[in-house]
Amino acid sequence: MTAHAPDRGRQFRSGRPAPGLWSAVVAAPFHRMLDRIDAALDAGAIEAWLPDGSYRILGGRGPGPVAEVEIRRWRALIRLAQSGSIGWYQGWAARDWTSPDPVPLFDLFMRNGRSLGTVARARGLSRRLKKLGHWLRDNTPGRARRNIAFHYDLGNDFYAEWLDETMTYSSALFQEPIRADEELAYAQLNKVRALLDRLELKPDQHLLEIGCGWGTLAEIAADEYGANVTALTLSAEQREHALDHNRCNVAAGRVRIQLRDYREVEEQYDAVASVEMIEAVGQRWWPTYFETIARALKPGGRAAIQYIAIDDALFDAYADSADFIQAYVFPGGMLVSESRLRRAAEAAGLAWSGQRNFGLHYAETLKRWRERFDAAAAEGRLPAGFDRSFIELWRYYLMYCEGGFRGGGIWVAQVTLTKGE
Repeated sequence: MTAHAPDRGRQFRSGRPAPGLWSAVVAAPFHRMLDRIDAALDAGAIEAWLPDGSYRILGGRGPGPVAEVEIRRWRALIRLAQSGSIGWYQGWAARDWTSPDPVPLFDLFMRNGRSLGTVARARGLSRRLKKLGHWLRDNTPGRARRNIAFHYDLGNDFYAEWLDETMTYSSALFQEPIRADEELAYAQLNKVRALLDRLELKPDQHLLEIGCGWGTLAEIAADEYGANVTALTLSAEQREHALDHNRCNVAAGRVRIQLRDYREVEEQYDAVASVEMIEAVGQRWWPTYFETIARALKPGGRAAIQYIAIDDALFDAYADSADFIQAYVFPGGMLVSESRLRRAAEAAGLAWSGQRNFGLHYAETLKRWRERFDAAAAEGRLPAGFDRSFIELWRYYLMYCEGGFRGGGIWVAQVTLTKGE
């Protein structure tokens, strides 16, 4: 949807009286905050219904999505000002604000990330406390397994209800232009094959997979490319499924699924694959991650990785606090700065080539996941034990991520890394 060019003034809903003096006094600082958001929206618009009965249109100067938001309590803006995306989620959970579709709003926040600056980010003591909390979840060898278990050990039966049959929990790669009739499972397999093609595998070569998920890449590498695969995970639940999924290849000695930290790898392999695992590494450990890949590769060997990056212009502010996802969904997680990531890879002796970005494919993947998740929740198919607040959190998380990818400030990419002879 394209933003219109509305009347820039403040308007009141038809048939509603103007607020009284006291209400206007209380509302004044919140309208000033909205003025700052309005001034910073270069693309798209927000139609906002406010607690004092007023209606405002923020932005509208350039093309982009139009988001509809009802702020029921001014407290929503207090939370946003103090705690950024964490506070905004808390306001949503408390019903301080609502929207018929939050995805365009998250798109707008990301699309205008540079111009918004710190307007919607945590600040002061709140920012420092959140940064400390994130630091305490650093992915040390002892802590990394607990961080992974927090997210991935929710249960294979949970993920099976809304992932597709490949049990692939990373961005699919659709045919272009993206079409609604392309099956998600087909696009997921297309992604896996695109990554494996980068490795130029020969039959019986040995592939190391760092972060194997539920085992689909290992299966394809063994069955279609003839590779021997050693696949690593820190999730006991994922390992159990991956072993069952690859039971024939496991029995034949073609696939090994290990509950093992990537930093423990000492053996050498012909190739390395890693799909959206580096987001669980953390900035402090990026050099170690690439040093491990370089050490694990034979001379001339290739690695192929898929990663999620955030705009370099936003990275410092993002890394200086903790966001909603780090606080509630992925403890210890961090999106990467592409320029910093490339420097870390090259410092480890790995040549960077063939980068392909496909952020809108992730937005489509997340949309499909949310549709499947919503259907599972509505039909009562989610496993027992997940209460309403968790289900709403997870839905918010999927919408939040989809909006981020649609806004263009984050994207997913594949790249080939080559070790010198």
